[in-house]
Amino acid sequence: QVQLVESGGGSVESGGSLRLSCARSGRTFAMYVTGWYRQTPGKQRELVADIDHLGTIKYGDFVKGRFTISDNNAKKLMDLQMNNLKPEDTAVYYCNLRGDKWYDYWGQGTQVTVSS
Repeated sequence: QVQLVESGGGSVESGGSLRLSCARSGRTFAMYVTGWYRQTPGKQRELVADIDHLGTIKYGDFVKGRFTISDNNAKKLMDLQMNNLKPEDTAVYYCNLRGDKWYDYWGQGTQVTVSS
């Protein structure tokens, strides 16, 4: 089993910054993808950013250079630095880990609120 513990959510004004962290424990995978998704009421969960075991990174189109994802596999800690936040970034952010193409784990979510 894998446990994902998220931290760093909160409230910030438009243009501000937040750093989300996801600490993972339990089973380890030689091949994995870890990242952040977000969801607002009535909408599907969407990819914010992810990074795989080779360091390959993907960002959602809306990120536009504002966010940076990083992963330290030795420490089992993945971070998302979010700068220039906008009100439309308000959502619940979920940490995700997919391992060995078969396993899929989610954190419980952390609220990010950006006020105008």
